Amino acid sequence: MDIIQNSIAALADLISVEIEEDSKRDSLMISIRDNGRGIPREYLSQAVDPFYTSRQTRRVGLGLSLLQQAAVQSDGYLAISSEEGKGTEVRAFFKHSHIDRMPLGDIAKTMSILIIGNPQVDFAYFHRVEGDEFRFDTRSLRDELDGIPLHDPHVTGFIFQEFEGWMTRRNSILRGGRR
Repeated sequence: MDIIQNSIAALADLISVEIEEDSKRDSLMISIRDNGRGIPREYLSQAVDPFYTSRQTRRVGLGLSLLQQAAVQSDGYLAISSEEGKGTEVRAFFKHSHIDRMPLGDIAKTMSILIIGNPQVDFAYFHRVEGDEFRFDTRSLRDELDGIPLHDPHVTGFIFQEFEGWMTRRNSILRGGRR
C-alpha cells in the first residue's frame, strides 16, 4: 500500500499492479507501475534510503526501504526504474517458498480501499498464479457503470467480492487444487 501511496502522491492517474506467482520457478514478482511525475535521475539512487524522502510531512520514507529489505531477506531483490514526467515502476522479486517471505496480506481489502478512496485514479490489477489469471481494471468498470461512482455501496461491495473471490481461488491453486 505504501508504494501505491507514493504513486498517488506523484499525481499518477493510472496505477498498474501486477503480481506473478510461479511455484515451478519458485518465484513471486510484484510490480507497481504508474504514470506519475517520476523520480529525478539524481534522486533515484536514494529512493530506498529510509532517511531520504521528498515528503514534507515526515522526514523518513520507509515504503521502498522496507520492501527492499523484505525482498532481500527472502533471496530476492528490488528494482526501480523511473523517467521524470513519465512515471515509475517498482519491481520486487522474492523466492516464493522462502521461510522469511512475508505474506501478500489482505489484497481484497487493500485494493478495495485504494480504489474507493482514490476516485481520481484508475487501477489496473493483474495477478497470475500457476497460469491462472485475474484481471481487474477500473477503466472498464467505469465504462460499465455509466456514471455510477466507484464509492456507491453496491459498487464497493462488488469490488471487494471480485478481489475476495480471486484470493480464495488463488489460495486453492497454491494448495494444489483447481477450481
